[in-house]
Amino acid sequence: MNDATTSSTKLSLFAVATGQKIFWTVAPFVVIAAVWQFASQFFPPFLFPSLVDVFARVIDILMTWSKLSSVLTTAMRILGGLAGAFVIGAILGFVMVQSKYADRFLSPVLTFFQGIPALSWVVFAIIWFHGVEFRILFIMIATTLPAFTFQVVGALRSMNKDLLEMVMSFRPGRLKFFTAMVLPAVLPEILTSWKVNLGNASRVVVVAELVGSSGGVGFQLLRQQQLFDMAGALAWTLQLVFFVLLFQRLLSFIEKVAFRYRATSERRL
Repeated sequence: MNDATTSSTKLSLFAVATGQKIFWTVAPFVVIAAVWQFASQFFPPFLFPSLVDVFARVIDILMTWSKLSSVLTTAMRILGGLAGAFVIGAILGFVMVQSKYADRFLSPVLTFFQGIPALSWVVFAIIWFHGVEFRILFIMIATTLPAFTFQVVGALRSMNKDLLEMVMSFRPGRLKFFTAMVLPAVLPEILTSWKVNLGNASRVVVVAELVGSSGGVGFQLLRQQQLFDMAGALAWTLQLVFFVLLFQRLLSFIEKVAFRYRATSERRL
């Protein structure tokens, strides 16, 4: 009887905690949507369109292949640019950790690159290159490379030195050393860098498509701006937000699976 009561109590507490989490996640967006819908009753549609019209446009984009292909094109550009920047950044990060001269040379350069606005890279790419896809790939790599590189460098340098010496005492092979020591140490930082750069990349690719592309979400937003179509602009923006949220959930799932061995504390920081 006591066990049944305890289980029922735990289940009730879990249900309450889950309900509170859902409430505080959904409540802000409900309030914003209510305020927007209220404003749409007093302002013209090109300023505050009805949410019914906005979501009708969202469904139309998802159900029309010619429009959905623009969303997929932008998504592939984001993932391709991030993948290229990550590979180059990981290589530079390893080189900087292994060589102090490479570190002294590359650190100021990467710091300088971080200060260059994305719009400047767009202008440079248009002047230097002809192909639209290569322009966007260059812009994506140039804007996200420094963050990936510094994250890899920080992860490698923060590895536990005592644990490193212990692993080396077993004389592991290169592959075993990488999988047993390096990868578990750097993976949290790498996943964090992907989460951070994903949001930055989504903003950068839209700017690149606005200026130098004939397709993608950025190009579609430019068309809506020319037509003063706020409902369409919001619908295309939501498509990009949905993609970012979906990929963020995928990264969180990978993180949960990769670090399921970690002990969980009942105390919160």
